[in-house]
Amino acid sequence: MLLDLLLPLLVAGLTTLTDYVALHVLTCLVPAFFLAGAMNTFLSRDTIVRYLGSSGRKTVSFPLAAVSSIGLAVCSCTVIPIASGLYRRGSSLGPAFIFLWTAPALNVLTIVYSGAILGLGMTVMRIVAALSTAFIVGLVMVYVFRREERERAEKARSKPSTAGGGGPISWRRSLLLLLLLVATLLLPNYLGIGRPYLEKVLIFSVPFAVTLIYAYKAFKTEEIKEWLHETWWFVRMIFPLLLAGVFVVGVVGAIIPELWVQQVLGGNGILPTFLANLLGSVIYFSSLTESPFVKMLMNLGMGKSPALAMLLTGPGLSLPSMLAIMRIFTVKKGAVYIITTIILSTLAAFALGNLFW
Repeated sequence: MLLDLLLPLLVAGLTTLTDYVALHVLTCLVPAFFLAGAMNTFLSRDTIVRYLGSSGRKTVSFPLAAVSSIGLAVCSCTVIPIASGLYRRGSSLGPAFIFLWTAPALNVLTIVYSGAILGLGMTVMRIVAALSTAFIVGLVMVYVFRREERERAEKARSKPSTAGGGGPISWRRSLLLLLLLVATLLLPNYLGIGRPYLEKVLIFSVPFAVTLIYAYKAFKTEEIKEWLHETWWFVRMIFPLLLAGVFVVGVVGAIIPELWVQQVLGGNGILPTFLANLLGSVIYFSSLTESPFVKMLMNLGMGKSPALAMLLTGPGLSLPSMLAIMRIFTVKKGAVYIITTIILSTLAAFALGNLFW
């Protein structure tokens, strides 16, 4: 009897995990890990500290972090190694977590697709809510961990200039490698939309091969070893928790009754908005999948405030990403970030939903 109950849950978890590994690891996570390792190896620490560090002006670093994420078509898991790479290289907590929050929800591809599926009104509200909550998230993270931020700023000032700052040629080599890795991450997600997975892999393999050839010819063996060492650090810290979290999400998805979701998420009240937020923060959405999912729920009676709330936390949070964030940034920082984003996005979605709809 117990086996009959557990077997469908086990199958659901393994099915979700298999789909995730087959469809997202190679073309999404692999280039993201390589990009994070390259950022930590080749980016000038001085440049990051100057523009995104604790001593930099928040009027510059916060908008820069939000705007820099526009071109990255990433999900809540893919963005983690990139954001953590920025932080390890000298970025303040505020910009790092703003990037973590805005990249999955505000990239160009997501916004365009959201507009096509959900309409202009919902998409504009999504942009307004994501940006407004992002800046508050950054301020909260900087304030709560202000003592640690001061200590990191002092250490950064005492460190000598590092990789990426060894003259124009070195800087250009590093920049070109980073751009190639960004192209490897973006092209499959932009050009591969609606195509069979094998075509998406082919699109990925071309820039990835070019990147590896360029790295082999442009960098010394020791530099490449350091890059691979940093990349492996991110893989070792993040990947196992992502797999565990995706499996749990599959199990949870098999448990929650669809009828219950439809009944509970109706209307624009604060409780349905909060519950939609919680649901969105746990479920894993790959890039672009949150919009059709929300559209389906809205057709079944989901209110616009809950829909907006799910559009905020759906791309930016998931159970796998929560586990990975706590592992990389410490449990305390992860907890503050998760609680803050859920509260802020609930309030923003509730307020906008009742003011404009």
